Amino acid sequence: MTLLAACLAAALLAPAERTPRIDSVVPLADQPQAVDPATIWYDDFDGPEKQYTESQGGLDDRVGFGGAGRSMICRYEKGQQGLGNRKVFFGDSPTGRVVRKGETFSDVYWRVYVKHQPGWAGGGEAKLSRITSIASPGWAQAMIGHVWSTGETLTLDPASGVRGDRVVTTRYNDFANLRWLGNRPAARLPISAAGESGWWVCVEARVKLNTPGERDGLMQLWIDGRLESERTGLDWRGRYEEHGLNAVFLESYWNDGSPVDQTRWLDLFVISTRPIGPVVAPRRPVLLLGGPAPEPGTGWEAEVADVDAGGGGGAVAWRSRPIAGPTRVMVEAATGSFAGPLAGAVELAPDTRYAVRVRAAGRAGSPAAWSDWHQVFRTANQ
Repeated sequence: MTLLAACLAAALLAPAERTPRIDSVVPLADQPQAVDPATIWYDDFDGPEKQYTESQGGLDDRVGFGGAGRSMICRYEKGQQGLGNRKVFFGDSPTGRVVRKGETFSDVYWRVYVKHQPGWAGGGEAKLSRITSIASPGWAQAMIGHVWSTGETLTLDPASGVRGDRVVTTRYNDFANLRWLGNRPAARLPISAAGESGWWVCVEARVKLNTPGERDGLMQLWIDGRLESERTGLDWRGRYEEHGLNAVFLESYWNDGSPVDQTRWLDLFVISTRPIGPVVAPRRPVLLLGGPAPEPGTGWEAEVADVDAGGGGGAVAWRSRPIAGPTRVMVEAATGSFAGPLAGAVELAPDTRYAVRVRAAGRAGSPAAWSDWHQVFRTANQ
């Protein structure tokens, strides 16, 4: 079991408490997906606004991953279902503003960073995203892979619109003609809990269509770098093969309505034909503090660990000195000490996945509890 997995398991058994989190890591300005030929769509919401087939709601120039830039804003007024969506059509879609037009895709990953405002109330806000196969100009759907809420967590809810080799749906969300494949399993991280609000979380999903006539389809969900939900042996499309995966939607619809006025933000949206993973940061990354502020008279401290090295505390790669005042720190020798294989180093290793944990420091008596390991990032390859 890796260090990250072990600490996550311990955190899930411990009573929930509001400890600080790392809001985000300042990423490289040039993310690899922006120029990767496997990328179908990339939007960091910072440059000129991209042209979506459908776009509802604006951008927020006060909130962005890494403490700068803009993000897509989802506004929830009390009692309302929410405002904010983006719809991307690609490949062999017979409708919409189509990118990568004419290509056929049967295995697609998509990623978005999600942040709930501090003190988020009401639990899961129902809809986050979906991938689908649009089979007609009238938006009949051959299949849908939903990433939805269940309680305070996310879940997978796949559905098929095919019988045999024929699409039987006649319109979008034709629930009467969809064949639901089971709303499960629930992810572990309570992403919509008040205790997990106020920091950016990486959410990545994948759908692989079944071979026509076989039950070998797949749907997966990673949260903050961990595989948290998976469905195998899915029959997405029977023997139908005229259209592949061709649309991904970001959504904000909350069936029951929000109990209070509140906001959620989305950023760094990618659709790709291969695994995407977390953001890439410099080898001397800057960590931004999030969550509840340390108590007056206290500071905070952070540790960075190699996600894949495992081995308990031996995977810790850097420990900060106590930080009083600033809400950001650069991972370098001047602000802390490198440990393990990096002892004596001046920066993190290249092309390596790291996670962070944080706690309040300077409190009299027993030290404050560490947060769980979170905010996974990958370092640049040089």
